[in-house]
Amino acid sequence: MVQTTIQVSKETREKLKKIGGKGQTYDEIIEKLLEIGQKVAFFNELDRISDSEEFIPLDEL
Repeated sequence: MVQTTIQVSKETREKLKKIGGKGQTYDEIIEKLLEIGQKVAFFNELDRISDSEEFIPLDEL
């Protein structure tokens, strides 16, 4: 795997350390956060659809 360097502030680095578990790399921590973000976006989209007229409950078909 090709690796790259990204710059983050010391404050952000400390936050990442607090989120991660012992032995976790920053790459693993960031990947975990991205997965959580994708899940949140998915559920937000479900909420948006259910609040709009695009949603038709299956029991109404």
